[in-house]
Amino acid sequence: MLNKYARAFFTRVLTPFASFLLRIGVSPDAVTLIGTAGVMAGALVFFPRGEFFWGTVVITLFVFSDLVDGNMARQAGISSRWGAFLDSTLDRVADGAIFSGFALWYAGTGDNNLMCAVALFCLASGQVVSYTKARGESIGLPVAVNGLIERAERLVISLVAAGFAGLHKFGVPGIQILLPIALWVVAVGSLITLVQRVVTVRRESAEADAAAAAEASAHGGEAV
Repeated sequence: MLNKYARAFFTRVLTPFASFLLRIGVSPDAVTLIGTAGVMAGALVFFPRGEFFWGTVVITLFVFSDLVDGNMARQAGISSRWGAFLDSTLDRVADGAIFSGFALWYAGTGDNNLMCAVALFCLASGQVVSYTKARGESIGLPVAVNGLIERAERLVISLVAAGFAGLHKFGVPGIQILLPIALWVVAVGSLITLVQRVVTVRRESAEADAAAAAEASAHGGEAV
C-alpha cells in the first residue's frame, strides 16, 4: 500500500545522494550492508534499554539505504540477481532486529510477557508474509494481492509509535502506550495479510492447475 507511493517519492528525493555515492566509488552492496548494520545497531542497542526515541532516529537514518542502493544500481546500470537477493535477504534481517529489540525490552525491563509475545508474533508473521509471496512467485504464480500490512506499513507503524513512545523519557506523560497499540495493530494486520496471500495463492494455483489440465486435455484430443 505505502510501497507504491512512498517509494516513488523518496526515490526522487534520494537520487542526488545516490549519484554522489557512486561518484565517490561506493557500491550498492556496501550501502545495503551498512544500512542493515545501522538498523540492527539502532534496534538491538537502544530498544532493549527503552531508548525508543534515539533508537528510532538511528534506524530511520539507515533504513533509507533500502531505497538508495537500488537507486544506485539503476543509475550505474548494474542491477543484478545477486543485488536483489542480498537486498531482500538483509531486509528480513533488519526487520527481525527491530521486532527482536521490542521483544527484548518487554522480556526485560519492560516486564510484559504478553507484549513480548506480540512483538515476537510481529517478527514471525512479517517473515512468513514475505515468504508466502516469494514462494508463490517461485512456483510461477503472480500472487496478485498487496495485503493490508506489508513491510512498509509494518515499519512505519511500529517506528513512528516507538519514536513517539520514546518521548516519555523527555517528560511527555502517557505517550508510551502508543507502542503496544502499534504492535497489536501490526500483529493483527500481518495476520490478515497472511490470510489474504494464502487465499490468493490457493485460488491462483487452482486456476493454473485447471488451465494446465485443460491444455493437456486439448493436446490429447488433437493427438487422437
